[in-house]
Amino acid sequence: MTTVAAYAAPAAKAPLERTTIERRPVGEFDILIDIKFAGICHSDIHQAREGWGEAIFPMVPGHEIAGIVSEVGPGVTKYTVGDRVGVGCLVDSCRECDNCKAGLEQYCTGGSVGTYNAIGKDGEPTYGGYAQKIVVDENFAVRIPDGLALDVAAPLLCAGITTYSPLKRWNAGPGKKVAILGMGGLGHMGVKIAHALGAEVTVLSQSLRKKDDGLKLGADHYYATSDERTFQDLRGSFDLILSTVSAPLDFNAYLSLLKSEGALVNVGAPEEPISLNLFSVIGGGKTLAGSMIGGIAETQEMLDFCAEHGFGAEIEVIPAEEINDAYERVLTSDVRYRFVIDTATI
Repeated sequence: MTTVAAYAAPAAKAPLERTTIERRPVGEFDILIDIKFAGICHSDIHQAREGWGEAIFPMVPGHEIAGIVSEVGPGVTKYTVGDRVGVGCLVDSCRECDNCKAGLEQYCTGGSVGTYNAIGKDGEPTYGGYAQKIVVDENFAVRIPDGLALDVAAPLLCAGITTYSPLKRWNAGPGKKVAILGMGGLGHMGVKIAHALGAEVTVLSQSLRKKDDGLKLGADHYYATSDERTFQDLRGSFDLILSTVSAPLDFNAYLSLLKSEGALVNVGAPEEPISLNLFSVIGGGKTLAGSMIGGIAETQEMLDFCAEHGFGAEIEVIPAEEINDAYERVLTSDVRYRFVIDTATI
């Protein structure tokens, strides 16, 4: 076992504090990663505060991990010491179900294992990336291309794949009109990726406060959803709307912005149930769907795509002592656009 420094929530809604955790020994197919940067995802806050249900404490959040391989097990073939790697939201799955065999480990029916707030196959809780090191099976790490700095790459392990996967699945590209709902940690990556895929991109945000940023990142249009005229002017406009918002929405209003047979896909996960008039989807044959991260192979594809197009996340690097302040700032949308922890400060 290896003892490493980490930041953990000792209980639900409690401030995170510096502590130590034990990492398992490096097994035959494991790699030990010296974590260099860890992104702060809104999911971390939901789980540390039990917004999505009962959780496991103490909790070390963090599933946007970028670092350097410092040790490999004797059976490892994919990585060597010194490789630049990342770990996202999963550290294991059953590997045997149809979804796992199809590269959809995120939908594993036999029991996927989250990077934190989960129980591993050894029966022990998993601890995430707000730590100095992590041990992970080589099959659940991905290679970070040389063209991506580790700090801007870290958020891609969740925010990048969470937006890339549905944009690819619903064929965002030339000739398609795509709206990104929300201009935050997920939304700003959605804008970059949809633009790079060749779609005509519109941002739908509560206000015009971030309009200049949105246009700079690749949006063609930017509208405020607080303005009722937006819903009149854009009615029937979009092939695809990607919602990155984690608050309850008037889905009937947003579905009205779709073309016939268009899709509204949710990657934001509100804590509260939603209400829906089914005629909003029946009329026009529209789709209301959801998407959750992506498989390991698709995550690698996303990283390579971002490197090819020369972008990572827009970040603010912080020392570990500012994690709790960062949580509060995320909740008030006071970040452009992803906090990243310099784990050397843990």
